[in-house]
Amino acid sequence: MSTNTNTYEKGQVVHTPTFIDGHSVDIPILKILQQDGSVYDGAELPKIDQELATKVYKTLAFHRVLDERMVAAQRQGRLSFYMTALGEEATTVGGAAALEPQDMIMAQYREQGALMFRGFELEQFMNQMFSNEKDLGKGRQMPIHYGSNELNYMTISSPLGTQIPQAAGYAYGQKLQGLNAVTICYFGEGAASEGDFHAGLNMAAVHGAPVIFFCRNNGYAISTPSDEQYKGNGIASRGVGYGIKTLRIDGNDILAVMKAVQWARAYALAENAPVIIEAMSYRLGAHSTSDDPSGYRTREEEAKWQANDPILRMKNWLLAQNWWDEAQESSLFEGLRDEVLAAVKVAEKIAKPELRELVTDVYDDVPQHIEKQYQDLVEHIKQYPDAYPVTSGRLK
Repeated sequence: MSTNTNTYEKGQVVHTPTFIDGHSVDIPILKILQQDGSVYDGAELPKIDQELATKVYKTLAFHRVLDERMVAAQRQGRLSFYMTALGEEATTVGGAAALEPQDMIMAQYREQGALMFRGFELEQFMNQMFSNEKDLGKGRQMPIHYGSNELNYMTISSPLGTQIPQAAGYAYGQKLQGLNAVTICYFGEGAASEGDFHAGLNMAAVHGAPVIFFCRNNGYAISTPSDEQYKGNGIASRGVGYGIKTLRIDGNDILAVMKAVQWARAYALAENAPVIIEAMSYRLGAHSTSDDPSGYRTREEEAKWQANDPILRMKNWLLAQNWWDEAQESSLFEGLRDEVLAAVKVAEKIAKPELRELVTDVYDDVPQHIEKQYQDLVEHIKQYPDAYPVTSGRLK
């Protein structure tokens, strides 16, 4: 039988009403790497060597090129939708680089960098975005809603915040099984306004789940600036409120990201407890290809953050270590641009999945009412074949 001792009585005793107003207290922010590639005096580097650093930088470059090319493909009408992570690449690539392969990644929809680092191939990205028959999700998801069972990357769901309580539950399961693994859960500060955020954090804290809640605070929830989203001191202060160990970091400093996630992972495993990391960054691009940020922010604001490009910062550090040079730089980016463009041309020509796969893999036997709806759809497509990207011979 548990003893419910009231630990709250340990606080200072007062005899008149006294407000607690802690949201304005300064929260320390971890910074290791300066924009010119130098390291702050006294900063502790993450565990990183030349091989890992080079892989990290090549992943950052792949991320930047893929985003640029796919926005162009969407503007050309070749792709229906896309979301970049321009300016935020360090948060996800650095996070993945600090994890182990057995750790589960639960993403929102701007974390393709983590999947890239894990080894998701260019062809796989393309197949998903073009929803062709080689897509692992069989064309059932919007572009950029990736998933990979092989790489421990949970399939993305569009509704904001659903992955937060799921991550708490999954990590609790890892704990019960005695696995040497954690779950990292990515989300934006806008998603932290969802009820699922609070439910997930409380569950993880109470049940001692080894989960890293990683908030990318990029300043905007689509067009709503953070100062119109909440009154408190960012998201980190909320972690403290739930009794969760909390870190705030410079999200454009990839060495700070790696150090924080390495630190958080070790703590989560050793203590069977959650950690929350708030990475302060900025979304340089539009929210999505459906958005125009010029309607809600200034060029001057964007220019300020462009000067803090996380990829350039990492490059400068690599140059300072003599682990990289300008010839490698040119070759890398030119090669990636050619590879991505070639992959687009291949993926967009691959046939779509069989229409029947809309209703398979869900039920053991397709229910009668679903079958009726499916047959109605087949007849509709036959009436208007030019309006649907379905191969006529695959209508069954």
